Amino acid sequence: MTQKVALVTGVTGQDGSYLAELLLEKGYKVYGMVRRSSVEKFERINHLVDKIELVQGDLLDQFSLISILREIRPQEVYNLAAQSFVPTSWRQPVLTSEFTAIGVTKLLESIRVVDPEIRFYQASSSEMFGKVRETPQNELTPFYPRSPYGVAKVYGHYITVNYRESYGLFAVSGILFNHESPRRGLEFVTRKVTHTAAKIKLGLATELRLGNLDAKRDWGFAADYVRAMWQMLQQPEADDYVIATGKTRTVRELVEVAFEKVGLDWQKYVKVDQKFIRPAEVDLLVGDASKAKRCLNWEPRVSFEEMIGMMVENDLKELQRRS
Repeated sequence: MTQKVALVTGVTGQDGSYLAELLLEKGYKVYGMVRRSSVEKFERINHLVDKIELVQGDLLDQFSLISILREIRPQEVYNLAAQSFVPTSWRQPVLTSEFTAIGVTKLLESIRVVDPEIRFYQASSSEMFGKVRETPQNELTPFYPRSPYGVAKVYGHYITVNYRESYGLFAVSGILFNHESPRRGLEFVTRKVTHTAAKIKLGLATELRLGNLDAKRDWGFAADYVRAMWQMLQQPEADDYVIATGKTRTVRELVEVAFEKVGLDWQKYVKVDQKFIRPAEVDLLVGDASKAKRCLNWEPRVSFEEMIGMMVENDLKELQRRS
């Protein structure tokens, strides 16, 4: 039996690094697409660089995508690359739409041209639901995005559906709700909270400034969610799935759990700062993953408390190691 080949865009990100690990465990030859830059940020995949192959390419350069696909001949392509930080999408809306929307089209078109048998995974997002029409949200819930990022993700989602229906590609979208880990970027609220709680515990900071403490999210563990990505591409038919825990937590609860892990009273350190309030807030996101449970036999394994505990412990270790 020949070894399966997978291409992962966004391999240096949180999800990309966990997905690469999973694919390696399953015996794949893994290629990770990276953009050429003057500063290489490979910290999330440092432990994998001798196990995977890195190839240079760019979602905005279709010729590079075609060239990569022709060279490595993957059976599976996972598109995790995007400008994925919601606040940045207001400051850089055009760049966000180019990478997060048009980039998906260029990759799908490249697959259609090179090898329409390639199975394609698109990373859709719960931010597409935005101002939610119903709770919880499932695969049939109408989208109402509330940020340039959410709008771009809706385009990426529907162009994937369009290529599946128009050209018969095995193209799926995973509508993933918030998923976190110790590898989450510091700009995201979960990691900002756990990292700052650890800094305060070690005497390296005195306060944590946040925006809307009442915003509610469905938070899961990233390694659980990449397992669902892989499972989607192993199905007999292509389809889209919501991946979520089905449980909602407020930012306030996130703060409480993180500060409890370091034995501190969060109310002494947390300040609400208006500059972190979004122009158009998304107040409540909670997913219904019953289709994924039924069709993929997928369920989350790591609890919210376990995940935040992992993140706090990792941040404490990292800060102590550096000091």
